[in-house]
Amino acid sequence: MSEKWFTVGKVVNTHGLRGEVKVLSQTDFADVRFAAGSKLLMLNEESGASLEVKIVASRAHKNVYILKLEGFDDINLVEKYKGWVLKVSEANLVELDEGEYYYHEIIGCRVETEDGEELGTISEILSPGANDVWVVAPPKGQGKKQQLLLPVIDDVLISVNTQEKLVTVRLMEGLI
Repeated sequence: MSEKWFTVGKVVNTHGLRGEVKVLSQTDFADVRFAAGSKLLMLNEESGASLEVKIVASRAHKNVYILKLEGFDDINLVEKYKGWVLKVSEANLVELDEGEYYYHEIIGCRVETEDGEELGTISEILSPGANDVWVVAPPKGQGKKQQLLLPVIDDVLISVNTQEKLVTVRLMEGLI
C-alpha cells in the first residue's frame, strides 16, 4: 500500500442474514463514499489484512449505514469483518471548496501569529459544537508551556497554507 489511504468508516456489526454490514461513518461525505458502485478498501488494522470491496446498495439507518457488499450474500461471510475499517485512496478524495480542509492537511501545520511569533504545531482537531477547535502543541524546548486551544473562526484565522504547512492567526484577547 504505497498510496495514502484515509478511513471513512468502521464495520461495527452485521445486519440481518443476507450479508449486510452496519458501518459507523467517519466521513463528511457518506453519501458519496457509501453510494452504490463505490469501491473501498476494507482493512484489519491489527493483522494488516485487506480486501477491496464494492458497494451494491446502502441506506442510512439511525446513526449507522447499512451496506450490501458485492459477493457477500450471507451473514457467515461478513461476520469476520466486524471491527475492520473502510478506507478510500488519496486519489479518490472529494475535491473541497476554498477554505475547507481535510484533517490530515491541518494536523502537523505550524501556527504563527500575524507578528511572526511561533505558537507551535497543530496536534489534534476537536469538534465540540459550533466550530472546530485546533489543539496547538507548544514548540519543543519551551518548557512546560500549555497547549493552546484555537477556535476555527474568521476572527482568529488569517490564512491557512497547506502546501507550506503554515497557519497564520490573530490572537484574540484571552486566548493565551
